[in-house]
Amino acid sequence: MVKIKTEEQVELMRKSALLVSKTLTEIAKILKPGVTSISLDKKIGEFIKDHNAVPSFLNYNGYPFNSCISVNDVVVHGFPNKRELKNGDIVSIDVGVILEKWHGDHAYTFVIGEPTPEAAQLVAVTKASLFKGIEKATANNRIGDIGFAIQDYTEKQRGYGVVRELVGHGLGQKMHEDPQVPNYGRRGNGMKLASGMVLAIEPMINLGTKDVYTESDGWTVRTKDGKPSVHFEHDVCVRPGKADVLSNYATIEEAEKNNPELFVCELAS
Repeated sequence: MVKIKTEEQVELMRKSALLVSKTLTEIAKILKPGVTSISLDKKIGEFIKDHNAVPSFLNYNGYPFNSCISVNDVVVHGFPNKRELKNGDIVSIDVGVILEKWHGDHAYTFVIGEPTPEAAQLVAVTKASLFKGIEKATANNRIGDIGFAIQDYTEKQRGYGVVRELVGHGLGQKMHEDPQVPNYGRRGNGMKLASGMVLAIEPMINLGTKDVYTESDGWTVRTKDGKPSVHFEHDVCVRPGKADVLSNYATIEEAEKNNPELFVCELAS
Protein backbone atom coordinates (compact mmCIF):
# COMPACT_ATOMS: atom_id res chain seq x y z
CA MET A 1 0.00 0.00 0.00
CA VAL A 2 1.37 3.41 -1.01
CA LYS A 3 1.42 5.97 1.79
CA ILE A 4 0.90 9.61 0.90
CA LYS A 5 2.86 11.90 3.21
CA THR A 6 1.52 15.08 4.77
CA GLU A 7 3.45 18.33 4.42
CA GLU A 8 4.74 17.93 7.97
CA GLN A 9 5.90 14.39 7.27
CA VAL A 10 7.65 15.46 4.07
CA GLU A 11 9.60 18.07 6.02
CA LEU A 12 10.65 15.46 8.59
CA MET A 13 11.80 13.25 5.73
CA ARG A 14 13.73 16.16 4.26
CA LYS A 15 15.66 16.40 7.53
CA SER A 16 16.49 12.71 7.31
CA ALA A 17 17.52 12.96 3.66
CA LEU A 18 19.70 15.99 4.35
CA LEU A 19 21.47 14.17 7.17
CA VAL A 20 22.43 11.51 4.65
CA SER A 21 23.68 14.29 2.34
CA LYS A 22 25.77 15.75 5.18
CA THR A 23 27.19 12.32 5.96
CA LEU A 24 28.23 11.78 2.34
CA THR A 25 29.74 15.26 2.31
CA GLU A 26 31.99 14.35 5.24
CA ILE A 27 33.15 11.25 3.39
CA ALA A 28 33.83 13.26 0.22
CA LYS A 29 36.29 15.36 2.23
CA ILE A 30 38.46 12.39 3.23
CA LEU A 31 38.25 9.98 0.28
CA LYS A 32 41.69 9.34 -1.18
CA PRO A 33 44.00 6.51 -2.18
CA GLY A 34 45.07 4.43 0.81
CA VAL A 35 41.92 4.77 2.91
CA THR A 36 39.88 1.65 3.59
CA SER A 37 36.15 1.35 3.16
CA ILE A 38 35.85 -0.12 6.67
CA SER A 39 37.34 3.09 8.09
CA LEU A 40 34.84 5.11 6.06
CA ASP A 41 32.00 2.95 7.36
CA LYS A 42 33.10 3.60 10.95
CA LYS A 43 33.17 7.35 10.26
CA ILE A 44 29.69 7.15 8.73
CA GLY A 45 28.25 5.37 11.77
CA GLU A 46 29.83 7.85 14.19
CA PHE A 47 28.64 10.88 12.23
CA ILE A 48 25.05 9.63 12.07
CA LYS A 49 24.96 8.82 15.80
CA ASP A 50 26.53 12.20 16.64
CA HIS A 51 23.52 13.78 14.93
CA ASN A 52 21.00 11.89 17.06
CA ALA A 53 20.04 9.44 14.35
CA VAL A 54 20.38 5.71 13.72
CA PRO A 55 22.24 4.10 10.78
CA SER A 56 19.30 2.32 9.19
CA PHE A 57 21.35 -0.20 7.22
CA LEU A 58 23.03 -1.65 10.32
CA ASN A 59 21.35 -4.98 11.16
CA TYR A 60 18.71 -4.47 8.43
CA ASN A 61 17.82 -8.09 7.57
CA GLY A 62 21.16 -8.98 9.13
CA TYR A 63 23.30 -6.51 7.16
CA PRO A 64 26.42 -6.02 9.33
CA PHE A 65 27.59 -2.48 8.44
CA ASN A 66 26.51 1.16 8.65
CA SER A 67 26.73 1.72 4.91
CA CYS A 68 27.08 -0.03 1.56
CA ILE A 69 30.37 0.79 -0.16
CA SER A 70 30.54 -0.69 -3.64
CA VAL A 71 33.78 -0.51 -5.63
CA ASN A 72 34.22 -0.92 -9.40
CA ASP A 73 32.25 -4.01 -10.54
CA VAL A 74 30.18 -4.13 -7.34
CA VAL A 75 26.76 -2.77 -8.24
CA VAL A 76 25.30 -2.32 -4.74
CA HIS A 77 25.41 -3.72 -1.19
CA GLY A 78 29.19 -3.91 -1.09
CA PHE A 79 30.64 -4.85 2.30
CA PRO A 80 33.12 -2.31 3.71
CA ASN A 81 36.51 -4.01 4.12
CA LYS A 82 40.21 -3.49 4.84
CA ARG A 83 41.34 -3.20 1.21
CA GLU A 84 42.98 0.15 0.56
CA LEU A 85 41.23 2.19 -2.11
CA LYS A 86 43.44 3.07 -5.05
CA ASN A 87 43.76 5.45 -7.96
CA GLY A 88 41.04 4.89 -10.54
CA ASP A 89 38.57 3.17 -8.18
CA ILE A 90 34.88 3.90 -8.70
CA VAL A 91 33.35 4.07 -5.23
CA SER A 92 29.58 4.13 -4.70
CA ILE A 93 28.54 4.97 -1.14
CA ASP A 94 24.95 4.32 -0.08
CA VAL A 95 23.81 5.56 3.33
CA GLY A 96 20.55 5.35 5.26
CA VAL A 97 19.42 7.01 8.49
CA ILE A 98 16.42 7.03 10.78
CA LEU A 99 15.83 10.46 12.29
CA GLU A 100 12.71 11.12 14.35
CA LYS A 101 11.23 7.83 13.01
CA TRP A 102 11.64 8.81 9.34
CA HIS A 103 14.07 7.34 6.83
CA GLY A 104 16.54 9.04 4.54
CA ASP A 105 18.33 6.86 1.98
CA HIS A 106 20.53 7.98 -0.86
CA ALA A 107 23.79 7.35 -2.65
CA TYR A 108 26.63 9.02 -4.56
CA THR A 109 29.41 7.59 -6.72
CA PHE A 110 32.93 9.01 -6.46
CA VAL A 111 36.03 8.42 -8.59
CA ILE A 112 39.42 8.37 -6.86
CA GLY A 113 42.23 9.81 -8.93
CA GLU A 114 42.15 9.41 -12.71
CA PRO A 115 39.47 7.13 -14.21
CA THR A 116 39.51 5.61 -17.65
CA PRO A 117 37.53 7.69 -20.18
CA GLU A 118 34.92 4.90 -20.28
CA ALA A 119 34.48 4.95 -16.51
CA ALA A 120 34.26 8.75 -16.37
CA GLN A 121 31.56 8.72 -19.04
CA LEU A 122 29.60 6.00 -17.22
CA VAL A 123 29.59 8.08 -14.02
CA ALA A 124 28.54 11.22 -15.89
CA VAL A 125 25.73 9.46 -17.76
CA THR A 126 24.39 7.58 -14.72
CA LYS A 127 24.26 10.76 -12.66
CA ALA A 128 22.46 12.57 -15.49
CA SER A 129 20.02 9.67 -15.84
CA LEU A 130 18.96 10.15 -12.21
CA PHE A 131 17.78 13.64 -13.04
CA LYS A 132 16.07 12.39 -16.22
CA GLY A 133 14.05 10.08 -13.98
CA ILE A 134 13.36 12.77 -11.39
CA GLU A 135 11.91 15.02 -14.11
CA LYS A 136 9.16 12.43 -14.58
CA ALA A 137 8.33 12.10 -10.85
CA THR A 138 5.36 14.43 -11.07
CA ALA A 139 1.71 14.01 -10.17
CA ASN A 140 -0.37 12.11 -12.75
CA ASN A 141 2.65 10.63 -14.49
CA ARG A 142 3.23 6.92 -14.03
CA ILE A 143 5.99 4.76 -12.57
CA GLY A 144 6.85 3.57 -16.08
CA ASP A 145 7.60 7.15 -17.14
CA ILE A 146 10.47 7.31 -14.62
CA GLY A 147 11.91 3.97 -15.68
CA PHE A 148 11.56 4.74 -19.39
CA ALA A 149 13.40 8.05 -19.04
CA ILE A 150 16.35 6.35 -17.30
CA GLN A 151 16.44 3.32 -19.61
CA ASP A 152 16.09 5.31 -22.82
CA TYR A 153 18.95 7.64 -21.89
CA THR A 154 21.37 4.99 -20.62
CA GLU A 155 20.55 1.79 -22.46
CA LYS A 156 18.96 2.80 -25.74
CA GLN A 157 21.03 5.92 -26.38
CA ARG A 158 24.35 4.85 -24.78
CA GLY A 159 24.34 1.07 -24.90
CA TYR A 160 24.85 0.55 -21.16
CA GLY A 161 23.26 -2.21 -19.09
CA VAL A 162 20.34 -1.28 -16.83
CA VAL A 163 20.14 -3.64 -13.86
CA ARG A 164 16.76 -5.37 -13.68
CA GLU A 165 17.01 -7.29 -10.39
CA LEU A 166 17.31 -4.17 -8.19
CA VAL A 167 14.97 -1.18 -8.19
CA GLY A 168 14.15 2.06 -6.42
CA HIS A 169 11.34 2.19 -3.89
CA GLY A 170 8.97 4.17 -1.76
CA LEU A 171 10.34 5.61 1.47
CA GLY A 172 8.82 6.63 4.79
CA GLN A 173 8.81 5.18 8.28
CA LYS A 174 10.08 2.03 6.61
CA MET A 175 13.16 1.99 4.41
CA HIS A 176 11.37 0.08 1.65
CA GLU A 177 7.75 0.95 0.96
CA ASP A 178 5.53 0.64 -2.09
CA PRO A 179 5.80 1.38 -4.93
CA GLN A 180 8.81 -0.25 -6.54
CA VAL A 181 10.55 2.13 -8.95
CA PRO A 182 12.38 0.21 -11.72
CA ASN A 183 15.04 1.91 -13.85
CA TYR A 184 13.41 0.50 -16.97
CA GLY A 185 9.86 0.53 -18.26
CA ARG A 186 7.33 1.82 -20.74
CA ARG A 187 5.87 5.29 -20.86
CA GLY A 188 2.33 5.48 -19.55
CA ASN A 189 2.56 2.14 -17.73
CA GLY A 190 2.40 1.34 -14.04
CA MET A 191 0.96 3.06 -11.01
CA LYS A 192 -0.15 6.66 -11.35
CA LEU A 193 1.95 9.03 -9.26
CA ALA A 194 0.24 11.23 -6.68
CA SER A 195 1.46 14.33 -4.89
CA GLY A 196 2.95 13.41 -1.53
CA MET A 197 4.47 10.09 -2.57
CA VAL A 198 8.12 9.91 -1.50
CA LEU A 199 10.39 7.81 -3.72
CA ALA A 200 14.01 6.75 -3.65
CA ILE A 201 14.98 6.90 -7.32
CA GLU A 202 18.27 5.08 -7.91
CA PRO A 203 19.65 4.16 -11.31
CA MET A 204 22.17 1.29 -11.23
CA ILE A 205 23.91 1.30 -14.61
CA ASN A 206 26.60 -1.09 -15.87
CA LEU A 207 29.29 -0.35 -18.43
CA GLY A 208 28.68 -3.72 -20.05
CA THR A 209 25.97 -6.33 -19.61
CA LYS A 210 22.90 -5.71 -17.48
CA ASP A 211 23.41 -9.13 -15.89
CA VAL A 212 24.51 -9.38 -12.25
CA TYR A 213 25.08 -12.03 -9.59
CA THR A 214 25.11 -12.07 -5.79
CA GLU A 215 28.17 -13.31 -3.93
CA SER A 216 28.07 -16.06 -1.30
CA ASP A 217 27.77 -13.44 1.49
CA GLY A 218 24.16 -12.98 0.32
CA TRP A 219 24.55 -9.23 -0.20
CA THR A 220 27.33 -8.14 -2.55
CA VAL A 221 25.97 -7.74 -6.09
CA ARG A 222 28.50 -7.72 -8.95
CA THR A 223 28.32 -7.37 -12.72
CA LYS A 224 28.58 -10.72 -14.47
CA ASP A 225 31.19 -9.47 -16.94
CA GLY A 226 33.36 -7.78 -14.30
CA LYS A 227 32.95 -4.33 -15.84
CA PRO A 228 32.23 -1.27 -13.66
CA SER A 229 28.82 -0.24 -12.39
CA VAL A 230 27.64 3.14 -11.10
CA HIS A 231 24.86 4.01 -8.64
CA PHE A 232 23.28 7.35 -7.78
CA GLU A 233 20.19 7.88 -5.60
CA HIS A 234 18.01 10.79 -4.49
CA ASP A 235 14.98 10.99 -2.18
CA VAL A 236 12.17 12.69 -4.06
CA CYS A 237 8.65 13.87 -3.21
CA VAL A 238 6.19 13.73 -6.08
CA ARG A 239 4.58 17.11 -6.78
CA PRO A 240 2.45 18.66 -9.54
CA GLY A 241 4.64 20.06 -12.29
CA LYS A 242 8.05 19.50 -10.69
CA ALA A 243 9.38 16.94 -8.21
CA ASP A 244 10.74 18.11 -4.84
CA VAL A 245 14.21 16.62 -4.26
CA LEU A 246 14.58 16.15 -0.50
CA SER A 247 18.27 15.15 -0.49
CA ASN A 248 21.02 17.50 -1.66
CA TYR A 249 24.07 16.87 -3.82
CA ALA A 250 25.34 20.48 -3.66
CA THR A 251 27.46 20.09 -0.53
CA ILE A 252 28.75 16.70 -1.68
CA GLU A 253 29.77 18.18 -5.03
CA GLU A 254 31.49 21.11 -3.34
CA ALA A 255 33.52 18.77 -1.13
CA GLU A 256 34.28 16.60 -4.16
CA LYS A 257 35.63 19.60 -6.10
CA ASN A 258 37.72 20.72 -3.11
CA ASN A 259 39.31 17.28 -2.68
CA PRO A 260 42.29 17.05 -5.06
CA GLU A 261 42.25 13.26 -4.78
CA LEU A 262 38.81 13.00 -6.45
CA PHE A 263 37.95 13.23 -10.13
CA VAL A 264 34.89 15.39 -10.86
CA CYS A 265 32.68 13.94 -13.59
CA GLU A 266 30.55 16.67 -15.13
CA LEU A 267 26.95 15.77 -15.98
CA ALA A 268 26.61 14.23 -19.42
CA SER A 269 24.43 16.04 -21.93
